[in-house]
Amino acid sequence: MPFVLIGMIVLFSVLEPRFLDVDNLSNIARQSVFLLIITLGQMILLLCAQLDLSVGATVALVSVVTSLTMTRLGDGGAGSIAIGIVCGLLTGLVVGAINGFAVTRLKVPAFMVTLGTASAVTGIALILTNGAPVTGLPEEFTRIFGTGALVGIPIPLLVTLVVCLVMYVLLYRTNFGRSVYAIGGNAQAAHVAGIRVGVVLTLAFVTCSLLVATSGVLLTARVASGEATLGASFVLLSIAAAVLGGTSLFGGEGRLGLVILGVLFIGILANGMNLLRISSYLQQVVVGVVLVAAVAVDRYRAHR
Repeated sequence: MPFVLIGMIVLFSVLEPRFLDVDNLSNIARQSVFLLIITLGQMILLLCAQLDLSVGATVALVSVVTSLTMTRLGDGGAGSIAIGIVCGLLTGLVVGAINGFAVTRLKVPAFMVTLGTASAVTGIALILTNGAPVTGLPEEFTRIFGTGALVGIPIPLLVTLVVCLVMYVLLYRTNFGRSVYAIGGNAQAAHVAGIRVGVVLTLAFVTCSLLVATSGVLLTARVASGEATLGASFVLLSIAAAVLGGTSLFGGEGRLGLVILGVLFIGILANGMNLLRISSYLQQVVVGVVLVAAVAVDRYRAHR
């Protein structure tokens, strides 16, 4: 991945000189943070040999709940902003808890559970908004979390750096992280070793949804509205970025640093194609081909 990433940067730099402009690189960083946070959540589940197809719908519902809470409170102050953010994060927590309960207690495969959750959550978001964007968010919210910066670093990027640090500690310095890798490697052996597989899987789903909710709040601030259709592309992109970063679909294998590179690959690829004015339809084809290629490589590694 590092060599492929360098090669792609060189290619786009030659084809389009504007690619290396500071403003463009900053734009890539800003656009990638939302996908990165979601991909880190997806990574946790993939390490457990699970996945979440409801991440896009969760982003939309979190956006709607956060926006409606802020606008209904109406004062536009720090209190309404804080309550709106908390409600958005709690929404993600509830979705994750439902997914975890259905997978661990009802023994329904994660694919079907999260597919059903995605449909239900999307419907709830559309009911709450009647399909119309929620506007009139507090200016402070959009200014700070959407376009704000601290010592020249965008606030969303700072939040993402904190999330990456927390993820590093969680995966490599806690029993939870070691349990996640163990379950992905062999769930039955992990159970025999004394790991509470059901509890760990439930916590993994909740953690994933909390990360997705964090991204949803930041993205809401970025677009300055709550939208029931926000985040539809994140399901495919988060899985593609994680697999491109070396996270196995079969569980037990994946590294945080390489997943970050996988997200950068997706962000740079999209940005470069936009600068070259490649059709958005063709871009979807390219992303699909990249995903299939990444899965093929993953299967080759697994059976080697």
